[in-house]
Amino acid sequence: MPIYVYQIITPEGDGPTFEIMQRLDEPALTHLPHSGEPIRRIVTAPNLPLKHGTSAQKSKLDPANLAQHGFTRYEKEGAGRYVKTAGDTHAPSVLKPS
Repeated sequence: MPIYVYQIITPEGDGPTFEIMQRLDEPALTHLPHSGEPIRRIVTAPNLPLKHGTSAQKSKLDPANLAQHGFTRYEKEGAGRYVKTAGDTHAPSVLKPS
């Protein structure tokens, strides 16, 4: 369920904001359920987790991070030949077809 941001409408203008989890098919709230104060929904950018393009994802694939977590990384050099770029010192440094 998405989380929506609402703002309390005060006589002085805009009041504090708060978040409410609602189903997509629910109508927007117009008043606070417990106090009856008027509120309005604020349109905000969605916070979507992406598989690529984030610095967090890039740091996870950093050779030092992979080696620290026990992974060995190979990169294709060409014609079926792969060269180790990170990981276990006991792993072969080159993988090639036999």
